[in-house]
Amino acid sequence: MNSVVQILEPEGILDGTKTAKFQRQIEQHIESGVNFILVDFSNVTFMDSSGLGALVKALKTMNAAGVKLFLCSINEQIKMLFELTSMDSYFSICENREEFTKHLQQQ
Repeated sequence: MNSVVQILEPEGILDGTKTAKFQRQIEQHIESGVNFILVDFSNVTFMDSSGLGALVKALKTMNAAGVKLFLCSINEQIKMLFELTSMDSYFSICENREEFTKHLQQQ
């Protein structure tokens, strides 16, 4: 299977001021026919509940479209946010891009 992968790299603070742009990017990639979207959090310093809400909305949209969402390189603050809200059980979280690549190769 030849999978189409798109990588998103948000930067800085992922909060209510950036969620609309993030949602548009997700929708554009879904419309382009991708199979997987990886959100690389390497350059995100902080995420609040608005950012988490945008991810939950993106996950629902992608599930409906048959697109798989993966996250990688989340920092301790974001990891804690996922754990406190129990959202870590709903998202596929990889340690880094290398782990994501290995996961894809097993498909």
